[in-house]
This record gives sequence, structure tokens and C-alpha cells, in this order.
Amino acid sequence: MRHLLSIEDLDRAAIERLCDRAATFAEVADRPIKKVPALRGRTVLNLFYESSTRTRSSFELAAKRLSADVVNFSASGSSVEKGESLRDTVQTLAAHRPHAIVVRTPWAGASKLVTQWTDAAIVNAGDGQHEHPTQALLDVYTLRSRLGTLDGLNVWIVGDVRHSRVARSLVLALQTMGAQVTVCGPPTLIPQDFGVLGCDVRYDLSGLGSADVVYALRMQNERMKQAYVPSLREYARAYQIDADRLGARQLLMHPGPVNRGVELAGDVVDGPQSLILDQVRAGVLVRMAVLYEVLAAGGGPTAPPAAPSADEPAPTPESA
Repeated sequence: MRHLLSIEDLDRAAIERLCDRAATFAEVADRPIKKVPALRGRTVLNLFYESSTRTRSSFELAAKRLSADVVNFSASGSSVEKGESLRDTVQTLAAHRPHAIVVRTPWAGASKLVTQWTDAAIVNAGDGQHEHPTQALLDVYTLRSRLGTLDGLNVWIVGDVRHSRVARSLVLALQTMGAQVTVCGPPTLIPQDFGVLGCDVRYDLSGLGSADVVYALRMQNERMKQAYVPSLREYARAYQIDADRLGARQLLMHPGPVNRGVELAGDVVDGPQSLILDQVRAGVLVRMAVLYEVLAAGGGPTAPPAAPSADEPAPTPESA
């Protein structure tokens, strides 16, 4: 795998391979020294044009646990505020010869554009409202770890689908892994093209009881340029997942950050059916697998001879 730009670039075998590799890295997190030498001598640049807590921190941790050198770039406080373009910023930072660039921008398709301006491997960490492939991969990993398989699983994605970069990637990944997907929310917050993806579309929660997994999405007020719902109170009344709506056998997921009292009631966020913190923990493992895949297993721009092969288990810290 040269880059990771979209879930559409991955078939089922590729998703399973990434999840299997993430699982091999799981035991690294339990070691006293949480490092393996897989990417020693490589440099990973985190290029973030938008705020992020989970994605950015987990990419940084993932790269460091693989022994890569990490450079973090935020648009805030940089020459971007003086008017420097994305292309000029990428080419300036690429002069330092990073091996991989993790890119988050508010612009759909920006990660693909960046591949034209550098020979580094590019990982899409979210491009506008388009895709967030590593979030979908860690969600698949979380469910697979909990349930074993996603074949036949009934997943409802509820909330602000229109402004979510997670929804499209998640629908594609879940369907590739054999799950049945329903997206649900107000008509104003579900783009018409989601039906084309092959998922069911619902505008109320009347069928929620059939779901095995309820995946709630945040109301992304910062992306809204007009009123899509009459009020948050009315939205919560119609779509909030609370203890009365979440069945005893159902699992709950959310990509974070959670707006408690809006899309989710506090009692279900902290309840035993919540996998939200499992998703956070899976983020580091899956992003380790992705960085390893684009830099070591896939060859990368300049693969170091010391990198382990794709079939080898995660190296021990003693071998570092």
C-alpha cells in the first residue's frame, strides 16, 4: 500500500490484513517499554489544518511506538496565517524529506492533491466532509475484536451524516466486511448520495431495535452555515440515544468528541454497552498498522533494510 487516501482503495482482504497487523501490535501497549524498531530512521510529519485530539495524538503515539521521528505541524501559528498555500506548505516541509505525511484538512480531496507534490507516503487523516479512513478502520477493528466477525451485523449510524467525514468511510468499510448498514437522521442532515452507497436510509428511530450496533455521530455545529434543525432540544428529543432507546443487547459507538445531552445521554456514554474508549485505544494500534503498511510492508519511499517483513511478528523491544 503506497498511500491511504480512501476506504474505497481497500478490499476486504486489505482491511483484514490491517486489523490483523494492528492486533499484533496490541501486546506492545502492555510492555514496560512501548516501542518496536520497525520504523527506526523514518520521519513522520503530522500536517494538521484542523483541531484534533484523538486522531493527532494517536498518530503521534503510533509513529513513536514504531520508533519513527515525528514532526507535528499545525496551521495555527505557522506561515499559513500569512497566506501560504497548502501546496507551498507541503513543498516547504517536504524539503526535509519526511517518509510519510499524515494530512488533515477542511478540504475534500486535499490528501490526494498532496500526493502530487511530494514522494512521501500520504495518509488521509480526514479531508473535509469526505473521508476519514483510519477512523473507519479502527471502528472495524474494535467490532471485530469484540464480536469476531462483522458478517451479517446490523449497524445503525445515527446523527449528522451530512457534515461527518466518518460516515462515508464507515459505511464503505462496514459493507466491505459484510455488515448491513442503516443511516438515520433528519432529512436535512443526510445527503442524497448516501442511498447510492447501498445502505438503508431512515429518518426516524422507529426501527432502531433491530440494530446490533448503534453508532452515534456528533452534531457538527462548526461546519453548519445554516439551520438544519429547528433547535438542539428538538433534535435531541427525536434522535438522542439514551438508556430508553438503547436496547440491552446493543453496543454503542461514537467517534468523539461527544456532545453529552445532544446526540448521546450521559448514562449511555459511561454505560457498559459503550465501546467509545475501546475505539480510542484501537486508534493507536490501527494507525501503527497503517504507518507500518505504507512505510515498511509496502516498501515506502525509501525502505530501510532493518525493517521487519510483513509476515514477521512485531519485534521485541530487546531487538530495538
